[in-house]
Amino acid sequence: MSNESEKRNGGGSRIDIFIPAIEKDLGTLPYVIDSAKKYIQHPIDRIYVVSPDSVNIKSVCQRKGCTFVNERTLLPITKADIHYSSKNWDRSGWLYQQLLKLSGSKLGTQENYLVMDADTVLIRPHTFLIGRKPVFYCRKWSQEEYFRTYRKLMGKNKTSSSSFVAHYMLFNKAKVEELKKTIAAKHGTHWYNAIIRSIDKTNQFGFSEYETYGNYIHSTQPGQLIKRSAKNKSLHINASQLSASQIDKLAKKYRSLSFHKRKCYVR
Repeated sequence: MSNESEKRNGGGSRIDIFIPAIEKDLGTLPYVIDSAKKYIQHPIDRIYVVSPDSVNIKSVCQRKGCTFVNERTLLPITKADIHYSSKNWDRSGWLYQQLLKLSGSKLGTQENYLVMDADTVLIRPHTFLIGRKPVFYCRKWSQEEYFRTYRKLMGKNKTSSSSFVAHYMLFNKAKVEELKKTIAAKHGTHWYNAIIRSIDKTNQFGFSEYETYGNYIHSTQPGQLIKRSAKNKSLHINASQLSASQIDKLAKKYRSLSFHKRKCYVR
């Protein structure tokens, strides 16, 4: 289906964008915002940048016409309430950011919000709805621990053979609320507490918001979603180091670029 056809068949659906960020993302955040405006094939209502109180991130929001949201307004807990670390790593902030993404249903007036990781830049056009069907960008591999936690949370196994971890995903607000209510009811506590308690704290890849939501939609709406290959490329350089011609060359093979400073990064 061509880009023009997709615009006629769902690309006209207005969406919000939700970008969680911290100070270390300042090098990529402007590029993420610009790429969203350029390559997302939907009218964008508002771009929300969700962050700790930060003068620098507020400045980016002002320059780029985005709405700054203090993360403390979305969840009744903070990173300090999450104890998920070992001698060699600390994933408390990583997990907190995933919980924030599932709290995006509180923001905006649109039916759907697109979550984008603050280190991932789009380099080709993206459509996230065709008709009423959501489009998920997928990859072939994942972390098995994500699915063990999913089984604990939902009481059932994953149903998708491909992974939904692509560094961005369209969330339907009603479905997010439905998922959170299902988790809360099953565990008899707030949804975020249930997630925190279900994680194996000795494993640093204990939960994935993308795998959880993606498999929930896959199991409750079989045949009502579209999968595409993510074609994401991980780079260990600064976004500012890439020239326009280099990006054009990469775009012939990839849809997006993730700028991971740590070479050991695994998502």
